[in-house]
Amino acid sequence: MKQLSLYVFALLLLASCGGSKKAIENKAQKQEVTQQTQTTEPVKEVVEEQVERKEKVEKVKEFSNTNTETVKPLTEAKKPVEAFNHSSYHQLLQTHVSKEGNVDYDAIKNKRIVLTEYISSLGENLPEDTWSKEDKLAYWINAYNALTIDLILRHYPLNSIKDIKDPWKQRFWQLGDKWYNLDEIEHQILRKMDEPRIHFAIVCASFSCPKLQNEAFTAGNLEDQLTNATEEFLSDTSRNEISEDNLKLSKIFKWFAKDFKTNGTLIDFLNQYSDIEISAKAKRSFKDYSWDLND
Repeated sequence: MKQLSLYVFALLLLASCGGSKKAIENKAQKQEVTQQTQTTEPVKEVVEEQVERKEKVEKVKEFSNTNTETVKPLTEAKKPVEAFNHSSYHQLLQTHVSKEGNVDYDAIKNKRIVLTEYISSLGENLPEDTWSKEDKLAYWINAYNALTIDLILRHYPLNSIKDIKDPWKQRFWQLGDKWYNLDEIEHQILRKMDEPRIHFAIVCASFSCPKLQNEAFTAGNLEDQLTNATEEFLSDTSRNEISEDNLKLSKIFKWFAKDFKTNGTLIDFLNQYSDIEISAKAKRSFKDYSWDLND
């Protein structure tokens, strides 16, 4: 019996030891799993952070590419916008005025509605303070020339503008709230704009006047147009005869002498646009002025 008790005790002891060992092994395994879990969690966080950074980089690239396609470079130039549209008048001149400045008044009279509508549009769109000087000059030069053509047509046929009584004082045209005549446009507006070359752009419908250009003046082309008109007038021997020491000039240079002396002498002005270098001591006289109609 005693031996049986000892045997049972030994079995219980072995079972107890085995259970303790298993428990210790299980605990060790749990600690190992916990450590592995703790080890993998930082790795997971690093991976997730790298993925997040990559996604941000891709979004930045996508935004950058989109902007590159849609944003125009700042260096792209914009064409200047004219304050007033002179295209209908330009087309009229192109069709009925020769390169030499001869005007087909008969043809324009048959299409007078085009000229009338253009003058009406001038009256509805007077220059504003916000307009550039070039826009204002183009407006008033074109207005002067268009109104002169209209004046001739009101009395056509005729041989000279001087066949009309006081032609430059006739108030036939309402621009805005005011009725204008040619004298006011020339002397009260254009001559006060400090641009002497206007004298070779406005035309009094006469042979000795500068030729009527067969294009409308525009703000964008004004500088070139005024220079071209001045050079053409000076080189036209029917209007001016120029040599180094002798000048036979148009009476325009006599009537409006002070306009050409705002930045020096008359000779200084002429030398800017003449092909011939004129001496400061050159003799000068003035040619007869023909008022025959420029047709």
